[in-house]
This record gives sequence, C-alpha cells and structure tokens, in this order.
Amino acid sequence: MTTLVAGGGVAGAAVACLLGPDALLIEREAAAHDKVCGEFISTEAQGYLARLGLDIRTLGAAPIDGVRLVHGDRMASAPLPFRAYGLTRRALDPALLDLAARRGAQVLRGHAVRGVLASGSGADGLDVAGQGKLPGDAVFLATGKHDLRGVRRRLAQPPEDLIGLKMYFHLRADQAADLAGHVELLLLRGGYAGLQLVEGGVANLCLLLRRADFTAAGACWPGVQEGLERDAPHLRRRLAGAAALLDRPLSIFRVPYGYVHRPVPADMPGLFRLGDQVAVIPSFTGDGVSIALHTAFAAVAAMRATDAGHYHSRMQRDVSGQIARAGMLLRAGRSVPGLAVQAARLWPGALRWIASMTRVPAAALIEA
Repeated sequence: MTTLVAGGGVAGAAVACLLGPDALLIEREAAAHDKVCGEFISTEAQGYLARLGLDIRTLGAAPIDGVRLVHGDRMASAPLPFRAYGLTRRALDPALLDLAARRGAQVLRGHAVRGVLASGSGADGLDVAGQGKLPGDAVFLATGKHDLRGVRRRLAQPPEDLIGLKMYFHLRADQAADLAGHVELLLLRGGYAGLQLVEGGVANLCLLLRRADFTAAGACWPGVQEGLERDAPHLRRRLAGAAALLDRPLSIFRVPYGYVHRPVPADMPGLFRLGDQVAVIPSFTGDGVSIALHTAFAAVAAMRATDAGHYHSRMQRDVSGQIARAGMLLRAGRSVPGLAVQAARLWPGALRWIASMTRVPAAALIEA
C-alpha cells in the first residue's frame, strides 16, 4: 500500500512518521525554511511529538511558562496552565522529515504538487511537477494555507483583508532576559502582535494587521515597525537596540481564520485533509501546531479503521468549539483592546482560562 502525502510541514511529516514505508511525501521546498508561524509548541503538541519519538528540547526549544497581554502601557500577566516551548519551523519540520525518512518513508523534496488525481473510487494519486502522475491508495492533503486545484477549501465567507508578517530579532541582553519564559501578546489598533523567544535566544515577532494599515505604513517593514513602536511603547522598549535577522519580513495574506472543513457527500473519498486544510485557528492562540498533529494522528487512525468521511466529521466536532471561542476573543481584542487588558487584570485567572479554552480538548486527543 502506498499513501501519498502532499506537504512536508508538521502535519504531513507526522503522517509520514506514522506510516513509515507505506508513505511517499512530496514537499515543494528543497531545503529547510522559515514560515509565518508563531512557533508556539503547546503541551498537547509536545505529547504528540513525544509519541513520534521527537524531544524538542534536544533541538534547543525555549521554555515558555507565562503569558503577558499588553495594550499601550497596560499589562496583564499570568502563568500558563502548562509549560510550552518556542521552536522555529526551520528546526521542527526538518527534524520530523528526517525522522520519517529513518522510519522508511520516502521523502521527495523540491517538487510542487499541482493537483489531486481522482477516479470513480476517489483520490488515487497526485500530479507532481517534474514527476508526473503518481498513483496512491490514499492521499493526505497537508499543504497548509495553500490550496490545490480541484480540492480548494470551501469558505463560508471571503477572508478578511489582513496581512500576517514575521520578523526575527536578536534583542538587547536585558530585554531578552525579561522576555525569557513568556509569550507576549500585544493588542494593536485593528490587529495584534506576538513576541517570544525560540532556540538560540532569538526573538520571533509575528503580527497581524489590516491591509489598509500596511499600505498607510508605506507597504514596507521600516514603516510598519515605526508604526508598531509608536502605538506600542512596550514593543518599542523591547526592540530598542535589537538587530533584525531577516532582510525583509515573511508575509502571508488573507488567511481564512475561523475556517473549519464541513464534510459534504461530494467530498472526494480517500482524501484526508490535515492541519490548515481542516481548520484555521487565529494565530494568537498558539495551537496551530497542536491541531496539525492532532489531525495527522486522527487521519492515520481513520484510514486504518474507517474512512475520510468519518474522519472529517470527527475533526469538525473536535475543533469547532475552540476555533469559535478563539474567533470571539480575536474580535474582542481587536475592537476593545484596552478593555480586554483591564478585564484580564481584574480577573487573574482569565488568561489561564483563555489558554485552556483554545486548546484541542483533552477528551479528543488520540491516545493510541
């Protein structure tokens, strides 16, 4: 049996690890690379990675025990209900792909998947640039936020016109020491930013802003950073004397936050959607990696025991609640940021509750 995996991110690589010699994974990037991702590894994600045989501490992952919510000069802080870690996708993804290869999976890098092949019985192959038509008994779609021809996600409404940006910094030593052990969420006008350390003491700054604000800032990183530092004094202090590590930020546009795949009879049999092809949670929750791994474990179990339809129905039940709650929190934080911070200061357990309520539910986690 040959199972085809389109995409070598966390979800696709996890499937290849689980299936070993039965998997052929196709990844369009030829080498390790950065991604627009907060790179927050929650306790649920750590559990799944450990079951695959990967201890992220050996990759230098930076521990995170607390969260800070910031607007202007106001801050609310709380311990997380679990220990999290910061780890770049440049480190995590190749580690998982190497693990998959050691388990016998075939990993084909540097080739783009152009589409899914289908027959009367459903998905039975992939059209791959430079390789042609590759047959398979089942197809796992792990292309992240990128859709493939013929199997695009069905969106209930167009994505909001938002831009996601990401930059790495070496912070000044005193600022890095103060940030250590925390993830900071900064509520901005119409958007937010997240700041945390990853391996090597590097700071990852991710932000979400409206296209109109990006354009008003000159559609360039210096203009965006100047605006951020003007509107967020805390971030201005954090970045004082910092050295940017990328020539320009990574970017992504019109992400369909809140999307959840809802199975219909017309869905292609034998096609298992993973990660962002199943659900897209607002990035501030830090649960994207956890959802990706959850879908990988659940899809492999379903392929062996039931079918893609049952799997997609289960994923809808598993993640719809957390994604709906995350969406409401995102809207509240963007519309009344000052009130959100004040509420978190008045209710000390609020941030811990938010962190708990935007996770994959414990009862839904795959145990075997």
